[in-house]
Amino acid sequence: MPEDAEESGGASGTRDALADRRGLDEPVYEPAEDSGLLAAAAVEHARGVTLEVGTGSGWVAQRIRAEGDATRVIGSDVNPHACERGRERGVETVRADLLAPFREGALDTVLFNPPYLPTDPDNEWDDWQEVALSGGETGRELIEPFLDDLPRALAPDGVALLLVSSLTGFADVVEYAVDRGLRAETVAEESYPFETLSILGLRHRTGDN
Repeated sequence: MPEDAEESGGASGTRDALADRRGLDEPVYEPAEDSGLLAAAAVEHARGVTLEVGTGSGWVAQRIRAEGDATRVIGSDVNPHACERGRERGVETVRADLLAPFREGALDTVLFNPPYLPTDPDNEWDDWQEVALSGGETGRELIEPFLDDLPRALAPDGVALLLVSSLTGFADVVEYAVDRGLRAETVAEESYPFETLSILGLRHRTGDN
């Protein structure tokens, strides 16, 4: 954690520093280091029908379309501004809450860069950037419901790529995923002064795997 974050209040200071850097005044989360890490992993691993949950600006989905082997790329987001931005990039985009509207086993690849900053409920922003950045008190407020529903929507031989920050508790996310019948492995990782970002590859666990 950087010194200025510690001086300004631990995780809350980290949140403020990141928010300042990523542009609180914008209604749509713009690509940053986490976006680049997820995009690189997705270009390598995405196949078949690919959904990016929380597509934001649509930058990751657009890159997969241009550089990857997916047969169809869909972006989804609860933010209507993000849906509009994705469509402007030529990405098929729907307004959706996580995986709710997608049929059982319909997705070969699922990508998610979730809101993961631990946020004190008394210090939330109450705007679209909060939706994009805040992961609630633990940082896992949306990660856990996503993992709850992922086994239903993911094809039997499908893969999900989930970005996990050290700020949210990497081991806690892995344990939660395994408890839901998923096999987890780290497929990419980068460290920064304020956090370590990892891409978890998640698959159905079958037999002894």
